[in-house]
Amino acid sequence: MDVTTGSATARRPVSFSTVGLPEAQRIGLWEDHNAQALIGLRCHTLGEAPFDGTELNLQLEQMHLARVRGNAHVVERPAEVIRKHPADAVAIYLTLVGEAFFYHNDGVLTLRPGQALICDADRPFMRGFSRGLEELAIKVPRPLFRELTGLGSLSTPLVRDFAGGDVPARTFARLIDRALRPEGGEPVDERIALDLLASMAGSRPVHLGTVHLANARTFIEDHLTDAGLTAAQVAAGIGISERHLSRAFAATGTTVPQFVLARRLERARALLASSPQLPVGEVAARCGFGSATHFSQAFRARFGMRATDLRRQARAGRLG
Repeated sequence: MDVTTGSATARRPVSFSTVGLPEAQRIGLWEDHNAQALIGLRCHTLGEAPFDGTELNLQLEQMHLARVRGNAHVVERPAEVIRKHPADAVAIYLTLVGEAFFYHNDGVLTLRPGQALICDADRPFMRGFSRGLEELAIKVPRPLFRELTGLGSLSTPLVRDFAGGDVPARTFARLIDRALRPEGGEPVDERIALDLLASMAGSRPVHLGTVHLANARTFIEDHLTDAGLTAAQVAAGIGISERHLSRAFAATGTTVPQFVLARRLERARALLASSPQLPVGEVAARCGFGSATHFSQAFRARFGMRATDLRRQARAGRLG
């Protein structure tokens, strides 16, 4: 299987919801949808409230992605469901809202918002959401996962903290989240996502440079407001040397300072257009520029117009 392909994929997510459907049919239709779009599950409600579930699905060339929202319920994948709907896949669940428990042969795990679970989809399990949930779910074919990681199966689930210090997990979560935004997702580079997943599983990615680059870009986006952000800080933040960081950016024809400047200017332009009531100096500070003069000069050099002119046009457009 070729894991070197998979450039940025622009596909449209498909939405499914039980809201508005006859209450007696909601569970069955939800189970049917998931058996086709992700993996087969049994679903049970908790309490008297009817089941409300919404799923945004995106099928890439090799990965299946979903954003799932629902009220309190339990799903299970017992042996008989696995026999009826074998997945031959690994599942990854990224908890966004609400705690989730994961019951499997070796015990029980509790997943908090900001944690990711990687598990074998063909080993029996039960998952529960006593206060509802919002999560990202990903299915990766087992042969592909084996090629990426060298792991034929996962006898024990893996837990990663994408809200904390696990940089590959955080970057992976960002890519999937952006691809599945309800208001319109961004194209996802499947190759990068798969390399990040390999890193999350403890394996050396096939394309290590792409992982370094993706991690660095995520770190930079998180720290753009830091006027003193340096390449050394970025490298330390993602756990690599400055030399490796420079090589990763050089492969794309740029440098770390050039990339940081470009992102700050893009953010500033967007902020000026959306919030023209803000003073230019405040926009500069919000975007990590330590000097309003430097910001104005860089803005004009990049976009061929002054920041004040863009602000004036945005104001006029709103008034008109």
